[in-house]
Amino acid sequence: MTSVILQLICPDRPGLVSELSSWIFKNSGNIRHADHHTDEGARLFLSRLEWNLDGFQIPRDAIKAEIHDLANSLGGKAQLHFSDVFPKVAIFVSKQSHCLLDLLGRVSNNELRMKVPLIISNHNSLRESCNQFEVEYNYIPIDNESKLISEKIILDSLVKHNIDLVVLAKYMQILSPNFLKAFPNIINIHHSFLPAFKGAKPYHRAWKRGVKLIGATAHYVTDALDDGPIIDQAIAHISHRDEVDDLIRKGRDIERITLARALTFHLRRQVMVYEGRTAIFA
Repeated sequence: MTSVILQLICPDRPGLVSELSSWIFKNSGNIRHADHHTDEGARLFLSRLEWNLDGFQIPRDAIKAEIHDLANSLGGKAQLHFSDVFPKVAIFVSKQSHCLLDLLGRVSNNELRMKVPLIISNHNSLRESCNQFEVEYNYIPIDNESKLISEKIILDSLVKHNIDLVVLAKYMQILSPNFLKAFPNIINIHHSFLPAFKGAKPYHRAWKRGVKLIGATAHYVTDALDDGPIIDQAIAHISHRDEVDDLIRKGRDIERITLARALTFHLRRQVMVYEGRTAIFA
């Protein structure tokens, strides 16, 4: 059954939950999920409401305008989504296949509400691994001299395929500010428990520090390296007997899980970003 999902952020004040639920009830909506949060420091009210489209009195193509008016009356901002719309996602990858193949397998099994028409890679080594999934694989090499040209080719591919979201599944390249300005909807998996060990080779640096836990972090991408709003994190325990290769092996397991879970939250519209951080209604 198709549902309507409303994400609203507005200044906090008494009566908001009642006002929102009454608006849905007034239009014969049957609420399936209702989640709210008040950030007292920021004095903001966050709400995620999901209700059945079937029986709702406002026509589907008119709900967005009604929600816009409702949000304006509350001095806030709103996003509207429908559960039967599956975003088109492009997966970017370099040489490591574990996150890529995990995501493609989950999509094939209908575990993730998304379509993957395009894979972008700066290496050609994973093309055969992707053949079984019948996804277009674009090999676009990148170096310092050709970076701007390569990014222009990538952006054109995203437009061609009407891509809604990019997932960096171990894409070992830093996207330029110009790229992020042109296409800001990006999720990355980083192989550390951020904010610790940002940048390259975090497992090597973690091993040198003798850490007892390693982690993986899925986050939205911003201009600041590995500093975007965090969606999900996971950890694995480390022993003094573990070498760097053991950290990398254990890390791959939690990278897969963390990225898939973060994508699930995002695709179900359970993530709300505000003031550089996230609220996860899961």
